[in-house]
Amino acid sequence: MPDLFGADLETRGGNMSSRGGKKKTTKTSRSTKAGVIFPVGRMLRYIKRSLPKYRIGVGAPVYLAAVLEYLTAEILELAGNAARDNKKGRVTPRHILLAIANDEELNQLLKGVTIAAGGVLPNIHPELLAKKRGSKGKLEAVITPPPTKKSKMSAKKAAAKRMAGKKGTLRSKRQAAVSKAASADSTTEGSTAGSFTVLSTKSLFLGQKFQVVQADIATIDSEAVIHPTNASLYTGGEVGNALEQKGGKELSEACAELRKKNGPLDVAGAVLTAGFGLPAKFVIHCNSPSWGSDRCEELLDKTVKNCLALADEKKLKSIAFPSIGSGRNGFPKQTAAQLILKAISSYFVSTMSSSIKTVYFVLFDSESIGTYVQEMAKLEGN
Repeated sequence: MPDLFGADLETRGGNMSSRGGKKKTTKTSRSTKAGVIFPVGRMLRYIKRSLPKYRIGVGAPVYLAAVLEYLTAEILELAGNAARDNKKGRVTPRHILLAIANDEELNQLLKGVTIAAGGVLPNIHPELLAKKRGSKGKLEAVITPPPTKKSKMSAKKAAAKRMAGKKGTLRSKRQAAVSKAASADSTTEGSTAGSFTVLSTKSLFLGQKFQVVQADIATIDSEAVIHPTNASLYTGGEVGNALEQKGGKELSEACAELRKKNGPLDVAGAVLTAGFGLPAKFVIHCNSPSWGSDRCEELLDKTVKNCLALADEKKLKSIAFPSIGSGRNGFPKQTAAQLILKAISSYFVSTMSSSIKTVYFVLFDSESIGTYVQEMAKLEGN
């Protein structure tokens, strides 16, 4: 009997403890099975909550947890480097903001993310920063020198100035030469109401000038400005709104008349109207292609050349371009800059007798300014 009773216990209760209870088993989490630190189960709940209509696979939360863990580790490493560079022993939100801003891919990924207590980044144009030695680019960075004010110097200041050494004299001579060269190429152009500052300039071998300008395109005092629009000459875009507010109702009425008279504007087509209330004499409306459409790069090249041809028909000497295609049409800013600069350069080479002498690139954000300055330097190097 004892043997039978013991055998019965073994067959019934392999999971029974000596006291008759069940053995305690530790449950392995999904994160441990996947080999990640981030909670896979929580990721699955988030995905199901945000996408209730879709079937979620087993690997989806694992991949999401792994990607977020990698991004977190990357940001923490870069933030730690930023804290070390600033001689701080603790990582703060400011260091995280600097780490993301200094990494191109992270900055593009987290462009719309606000970091609490991270502060703001100063908007400094690349032209104002110190240039690297040995750079091949000969792009001119034109900076307006501050106006000199005559003031009465005290006896102490006069004595201190007389006692300045040779180093100070040489330095002052260099600064005077730089300010003289900068004042020779005046950076402020246009009338008093519509003045603008040229951030950088480049001369082509045929005599034309490319100039990068940060301003509102409606205030540019050039003979023609470019308005990127669609087939119906829509004026509700960023450039169209600015031109309509400055130019008045006459500009929108002129667009409506053109639409009734000629019908829809073809892709890469360009038409011309008067500037009305704008500082510019004319507005050239062009239907630029959308990124990803058929032959979009070829059509953008054709759009730019059609605008230049219209300006040459009117014997205009200056024309102002926004970054065509990089707004609602979705062109990457660098791609748009490369195509536009290449199209304008090839047009001048093929025409040889163009009346246009100055081309303004009117930009607003620092990213576009840096892109155009960089591409202009490459164009000059070639």
